[in-house]
Amino acid sequence: MGQPVRSAAYLDPEASVEARIEDLLSRMTLPEKVGQLLMLDAQHGDLADIVAAKLAGSVLHVSPDLMPQAMELARQTRLGIPLLTADDGIHGHSFWPGATIFPTQLAMACTWDPSLLHRAARAAATEIAATGIHGTFSPVLCITRDLRWGRINETFGEDPFLIGELGAAMVRGYQGEGLGDPTAVLAYAKHFAGYSETLGGRDASEADLSPRKLRSWFLPPFERAARAGCRAFMLGYQSIDGVPITANQWLINDVLKGEWGFTGTLVTDWDNVGRMVYDQRTCADYAEAAAVAVNSGNDLIMATPQFFEGAQEAVARGLVDEKQIDDAVRRVLRLKFELGLFEDPRTPDPERQARVIGSREHADLNLETARRSLVLLRNEGFLPLEGGLTSDGTGRAASRGTPRTIAVIGPNADSPEAMLGDWAGATGQVPWMPDGHPRESVETVLDGLRAVVPADWTVTHARGADIASPAHAPEWSIGPDGQPQAPVFTPAPVDQAQLREAVAAAEAADYAVVVVGDSIALTGEGRSTATLDLQGSQIALLDALAATGTPVIVVLAQSKPSALPDSALNAAALIEAFNPGMRGGRAVAELLLGLIEPSGRLPVSFAHHVGQQPVFYNQVRGQHGSRYADLTQDPLFAFGEGLTYTTVTYTDLVVHDPDVTADGTVNATVRLTNSGSRPALETVQAYVSDLTTSVTWAEQELKGFTQVEIPPGETLDVDISIPAAHCSLVTADNRRVVEPGEFALRVGPSSRREQQLSTGFRIRT
Repeated sequence: MGQPVRSAAYLDPEASVEARIEDLLSRMTLPEKVGQLLMLDAQHGDLADIVAAKLAGSVLHVSPDLMPQAMELARQTRLGIPLLTADDGIHGHSFWPGATIFPTQLAMACTWDPSLLHRAARAAATEIAATGIHGTFSPVLCITRDLRWGRINETFGEDPFLIGELGAAMVRGYQGEGLGDPTAVLAYAKHFAGYSETLGGRDASEADLSPRKLRSWFLPPFERAARAGCRAFMLGYQSIDGVPITANQWLINDVLKGEWGFTGTLVTDWDNVGRMVYDQRTCADYAEAAAVAVNSGNDLIMATPQFFEGAQEAVARGLVDEKQIDDAVRRVLRLKFELGLFEDPRTPDPERQARVIGSREHADLNLETARRSLVLLRNEGFLPLEGGLTSDGTGRAASRGTPRTIAVIGPNADSPEAMLGDWAGATGQVPWMPDGHPRESVETVLDGLRAVVPADWTVTHARGADIASPAHAPEWSIGPDGQPQAPVFTPAPVDQAQLREAVAAAEAADYAVVVVGDSIALTGEGRSTATLDLQGSQIALLDALAATGTPVIVVLAQSKPSALPDSALNAAALIEAFNPGMRGGRAVAELLLGLIEPSGRLPVSFAHHVGQQPVFYNQVRGQHGSRYADLTQDPLFAFGEGLTYTTVTYTDLVVHDPDVTADGTVNATVRLTNSGSRPALETVQAYVSDLTTSVTWAEQELKGFTQVEIPPGETLDVDISIPAAHCSLVTADNRRVVEPGEFALRVGPSSRREQQLSTGFRIRT
C-alpha cells in the first residue's frame, strides 16, 4: 500500500470538512474505500486482519485491553484514517466492569421524564467516551406491540409520542454539545423501522407493514430523533412486504434522506448483508448483496467481513458504480471529521475513566432514576410499611413502634441479573465479562432492605423457587452469523423442600416481600417467549405464600409485562420494577418503607393472558365486539397507570379557546387536588380523540404530558398545551394531515377512559 501519508490537505484542521473529505477521498484506492464502509466485530477476530488487511474503518465489541492496539493499527495504515468505534451501551456502559448501569429503557420510560433521561444519557456518554468508544447503539425507538417479543425491555413502551420525547432526550444527552464534545458519543437510533412488528412475537421476522402503517406509528419516533440531531440510524433485521430492510429504498432514501433531510450515517444491523445471501436468500452471492446494500443507501456494513471482497467484485461486475461507494464513504468520513478523530482519535483515557466511571455522582443519578422507575400497581393499605416515613440520617428508616420481621423471598430477591437486565455484562454478548459487573456494584432487593429497614427490624431470606431448571443447562450454539444462540428454555420444577423453607419464613414474618419475574434466558435478542406466564416454580411459590395469611408484597423484577396469577393480583401490594439497574434494590426498599413516593407510570399495557394480545391502548377503532367470548378486552394494567401513597383528584377541565386553526394551539387547564397526607409527583396525561376521520384511526392518542408536585392538602391548576398540528392522522394515500372537525381532549392519570375528564374542541382550516 506504500508509505503512510503524513502531510496532506485532509490532515489540515483549518481546512473545511468538505474540502478535507474530498482531498482524502481523492487519495483512496477502491479497497480503502470499501474498508471504510466496514464495521467489523473485534471480540473474536484478528485485529491485524480486520484493520490492516480488510482496512475496516469501524469496529465494535473491542475488549478494553485491545482498544489501544486497534487504534494504533489504524494509525499505521497508509492514510492513517482513524477508527470509528462503537458498542451496545443500551442503558449504561454495558461491557465495562463497574460502569454505571441504569434501569433498562423500559424501566426508564416509567419515569415519563425526558429531562431525567437526558441526564442519564449524558452520564453514560461521559463513561463510554472515556474508554475509547465513539458511539452507542442506543436509543431503541421500536414500539412495543406483541409482549412475547424478547426485546420489549429495550423499548420505551407502546406509544409513539412518549417514545419520541424520551428518545430525543437521550439522543441529546449522548451527543452532548455536539460531536466535537470529547464527552459526547454518537447516538445510533434503532431499529429503523418497523422491526418490532413481529409475527407471533418472534424476533426479526417478516414485518407485515404497509407504508401507511409505518408512517402512522413506527416512523414518528425516528423523525423526532432525526430532528433532534441524531447523526446515525441503525436498521433492523426484518423484511417488509418481501423486501429486506437493508434494501428498502423507499424507507432509506425517500423518507429518511429525502423527506426528513437526514445527512447522517446509516449502519446495518449484525450481518444484514450476509443475511440477504444465506438467510433471506434474496441475493445470489456477496457481490450482489454488497451492491444492493450500497445502492440502497447504507453506509456502514456491520459484521459482514465478506463485504470487503464482495463490494470490490460488485464494482468489477458493474453491479454498483464506484461513485455510489464514494457517496457512502463521504458520509462515513464526514462523521469522523465531525467527531474530530483526525486531530484526537479519542483513545482510552485511564485518568478520566478513574474519575467518571461508576462515580458517586453517577451512582446518585442512577438511584434517582431507579426510584422514579418503580410503578405501584396495587396497594391494599399495607404500604408504606409501618416504621418508615423518615430516615434516621444514615439512610435507614426511623424506627417507630414494634420491631418487625420481613421475609424476602423469591428467585429474583437476591439476583443482580434481575436488577440489571439485558445488555449488562453477563448476558452472553461479549466474552470478557463472564461474571458480569462486580457483585458489590449491584444492590438487590435483599441488599436494599437490609440497608434501609430500621436497625431493630429483622430481615430473613429464602429463595423459594427457581425460574430455569438448574439441572438442564445445555451449551449454546453458534448461528450462521457467528452469534451465540441460546438453548431452548427449560422451566424449573417445584422443589418441595425449597418451597417449605419459604413458607416457614413467611409464616414467621410480619410481611413477605416476594420478588419474582424472569431471567436473562427469557429476554433479549433472539429470546422471544411463547407465554407470558411466570416461569418455573414461581406461581407455586406465590400460591403457597398467599395461603399463609402473612401480608404478601409482590415485586415484579422482569424485562416485560407478565400475565399474573390471582395470588399476585390479590396480594397486599404489587410493584413493577422493570430491571431497575444497579441501585434498583435500594430504590425498591425505600419505596416499601415510605422513604420515597411512588411516581412511576406504565409505558406499556399488561395482558391478562397471552392470547389477549394485542393490548396496546392506541388501537384502531372498528373492532367487532368489545371482548373475547371468554375474556375481557381491557388490559390487566393500562398504559399510563400507576398509584401513589395519596389521593389526587382531577376536576374542572377547561379548553380556553375551543375553536383553533390547524396552525394554532389547544390550550387547556385542569385542576388537581391532593386530599391525602403525603406529597405526590403526578404525571398529567393529555390524550386526543379525533371524533370523525376519513380513515380508520386510533380511538385516542397521547399528545402531551407534564409532571407536577402537589403537596398534601393542596390544589393547583395545571396548564396543558397541544399544537393542533399534532392532532394529525395518515390518509389513505399516505399523507400525514390535520383534518378539520370535532375533537375530544381527554385528561387524566392514565389511558383508561373511566379515569379521564373529557371536553371538546374544534380544528378549522
